[in-house]
Amino acid sequence: MTRVVIGFDTSCYTTSVAAVTVEGEVIASCRKLLPVKLGERGLRQSEGVFHHVRALPERLEELSAHIRGCEIAAVCVSDRPRDEADSYMPVFHAGDAQGRGLAAMLGVPCFSTTHQRGHIAAAKVDSGIAGGDLLAVHLSGGTTELLSLVGDELTLLGGTLDLHAGQLVDRTGVAMGLPFPAGPHLEQLARHGVSQARLTMTTRDGGLHCYFSGAETQVRRWLASSELPRENIAREVYDLLARTVARMVCAGADKTGIGQVLLAGGVSSSALFRELVTERIRKRDNTLRVCFGKPEYSGDNAVGTALIGAEKLREAGA
Repeated sequence: MTRVVIGFDTSCYTTSVAAVTVEGEVIASCRKLLPVKLGERGLRQSEGVFHHVRALPERLEELSAHIRGCEIAAVCVSDRPRDEADSYMPVFHAGDAQGRGLAAMLGVPCFSTTHQRGHIAAAKVDSGIAGGDLLAVHLSGGTTELLSLVGDELTLLGGTLDLHAGQLVDRTGVAMGLPFPAGPHLEQLARHGVSQARLTMTTRDGGLHCYFSGAETQVRRWLASSELPRENIAREVYDLLARTVARMVCAGADKTGIGQVLLAGGVSSSALFRELVTERIRKRDNTLRVCFGKPEYSGDNAVGTALIGAEKLREAGA
């Protein structure tokens, strides 16, 4: 009988459960985006918890069809955003409670990890990343961070000091009347636009830290004045993100000496962003190995959480 580990991740905008074998083979990932009203730029935490509680039973029912005949050997939950002791968001309680309850009923271990570690673990799947140390860039609506992963030690090296990359994308899209999350819709527009690098890249500490709020202000000016076509504004946003992340990655490589980088998070699932940032990094340092998670594992998902649980179960010899 196949033994599996079930992962739970209830982030700000996605309800997700997944199953992997104890050996680390992905069986299934079942996700649902939380509903956000047109014109809104997000959800309050209380709204997120409410939607997770409603969505989790259906996601588990969906997952159950993929694991019939399997033995659930363990459960793993993401119970907070990051490794820091004070890292906290109420939305993660929904998945944590369901996961711990399931494990208790089955009499199996329940492991915990962080949302960020889950992102990195999921992004590694079929990414081409080599073993050993790596730089990880986590880009989403709630995170824009550059980290080093040395052994099992995850260290924050840099990131945004105001808006996150995903926030810039979503706020630009919503201001244009696009649905939230705006990434896929803004990318479609950007594919038909041209960029002249008109959004100023603002960084500090040699490129390790960045700011995006000034870019948002400029985007709003363009939209109000109709100075630029929407397609060109969208392209300028993606061009800015690529230039900024490339500088951040190269600054991290200079600081640590690490030669490979893994880009994770919802923003990195954009094919256009991948093309642009890869080109920019290679222009700055063509010795760096740049890898991306599979698009389906780049956004919020429980696959990485389940994989971490499977690894912990193997380490425990269970």
